[in-house]
Amino acid sequence: MPVIVIGADTPSGRAIVDALLARPGEVRAFVTDPDEGASLRERGVKVAVGDVSDGSHVGGAATRAFCAVAVVTAAGDDRERSFAATPQAVVDAWIEGLIDAAVARIIVVDDPEVPAHLDPVGGIEWVPVAGDRPHPEIAAEVRRLESAERL
Repeated sequence: MPVIVIGADTPSGRAIVDALLARPGEVRAFVTDPDEGASLRERGVKVAVGDVSDGSHVGGAATRAFCAVAVVTAAGDDRERSFAATPQAVVDAWIEGLIDAAVARIIVVDDPEVPAHLDPVGGIEWVPVAGDRPHPEIAAEVRRLESAERL
C-alpha cells in the first residue's frame, strides 16, 4: 500500500525511505529541497516538493496513501515556512491535510526538540515512534508499523 514520508529530507526521513524502498509498494516523499527530491526520484520515489507548512499540499501528496510518516524534525528545523509560524502549527497543518486525504494510519516520528501535541482523531490509527534513537532503528520500527496489518 502507498506510504508517504513527510520530512523525507531529514536524516531520519532518509533512513525511513531507505527501509520502505526495501519492501514492495509505492513510496512517496514530501520534501522542501528540489535537489533532495531529484535524488529520491532517481531511486523510484514519487516526490512532492513544497513548503512543509502547507497542509493542503501535504494532503494532496498523500491522496490515496494508506500510511503517512510524519517526521516532526521537519516541522521545526531551519527550513522556510510560509503558512505556519510555529512547529506545532506545521504539525497541525500536516494532520489536517492527512485527514482530508483520508490517510488511514499516521506514524509520527517524534523529536524531543520539537514538542508536538497530537490529538487522535476517530478512525485514524496514530502511532508515535520515539525519534531520539539511531536513524536505522527508527526506520526499522516505522517499516514494521507501516506493514502491520493491525496495530
